[in-house]
Amino acid sequence: MSRTSYDRYLTVFSPEGRLYQVEYAFKAITGSGHTAIAVRGKDTAVVITQKKVPDKLLDASTVTHLYSITPTIGCVMTGLIADANSQVMRARSEAAEFRYKYGYEITPDALARRLANINQVYTQRAAMRPLGISMIVIGIDPEYGPQCFKLDPAGYFVGFHATAAGQKQQEAMNHLEKKWKKLDSGRGADDAVSAGKTLGRSEVIEMAIEAISTVHASDFKANEVEIGIVSLSEDENPKTRGQWRVMPEDEVEHHLLAYAEKD
Repeated sequence: MSRTSYDRYLTVFSPEGRLYQVEYAFKAITGSGHTAIAVRGKDTAVVITQKKVPDKLLDASTVTHLYSITPTIGCVMTGLIADANSQVMRARSEAAEFRYKYGYEITPDALARRLANINQVYTQRAAMRPLGISMIVIGIDPEYGPQCFKLDPAGYFVGFHATAAGQKQQEAMNHLEKKWKKLDSGRGADDAVSAGKTLGRSEVIEMAIEAISTVHASDFKANEVEIGIVSLSEDENPKTRGQWRVMPEDEVEHHLLAYAEKD
């Protein structure tokens, strides 16, 4: 039996102990041509991703990779966008059911765990294929503040201070690691948690913009990136403080200019 036979079935292991169909789902993410980056600070979590409008006749306002799940939790999806829509619908339904059952909003880690469990089931039943998407969830936890989790098609999820997904994932992760080590007077490598606490709202946004600009080696225009934010900072408008929102284009422009001027 050659490799070609082992990748015909989702549920059959190869002699090396690999599930090829699940690995191909990861390829779908890197092959999507998008990069998403998330950064979490002391009072703010931010996601940034490229916005590519493939056709001039498309209404650009309908093209997005950022989704709201609950008032305080949002996500960025990288990979096959139709799969992403399906996963978001499931996430919203799970969050609504939790709210109905327990009387309070689901926390970001409970939502990430539930969705990861669902993804894991997709790797062991032949009836369903894994979804070809990587989901980065950010939100506010009433107890722990801003949170950031990344889920993959294999059903693995873990919390991050900063992370990336998609085409240039590794380059972006390397860049973020270098930046993180320099935080807190160079103590970021030893104590990542304390280093993260030194990042305010504007620094978090700036780090995310810097990461995506560096890995793509280009200065983005305001209509070429999307930024989603949840922030408890005093700088955030009191009406949207603690809420997930997608930044309007003029606000994105303001942050891009601030980053360009700093250089």
